[in-house]
Order: sequence, then C-alpha cells, then structure tokens
Amino acid sequence: MIMDKIALFLAIVGGLNWGSIGLFGFDVVAFLFGGQASVMSRVVYTLVGLAAIWCISLLFRESDPVEDHT
Repeated sequence: MIMDKIALFLAIVGGLNWGSIGLFGFDVVAFLFGGQASVMSRVVYTLVGLAAIWCISLLFRESDPVEDHT
C-alpha cells in the first residue's frame, strides 16, 4: 500500500533527524526550513508524527497471504 511506504519513509526521516540531534546536536529539519518554529518545520514535524502513528498500525496488521495462481 502506498500510504504505508510514505509513512515508513517519513518515519525514517524523523528517526534520522532525531539521531542527528542526539549525536551531533544538529536538527536537520530546522536547518533546512529556517528554524524549529518556522511553519515548514512544524509541517514536517507534524507529518513525521502522523506517519509514526500510522506505522503503529503496521505492527498489528496481518500480512496478506500469498495467493497461489496455479
């Protein structure tokens, strides 16, 4: 599902950003979009948060069985 891939991508971006904050004290999103309080940074942070919430559902979904087309 395309929404799963988008959510996973955004969650990875958020994880990498938090990793750079933890290791180097450098917020990549804030750097790219003009500070933590800028509208664009807040939009990115919000999208990453929503993506993380979406990814929680991936933990509880059953995988689709592979259909045998013989």
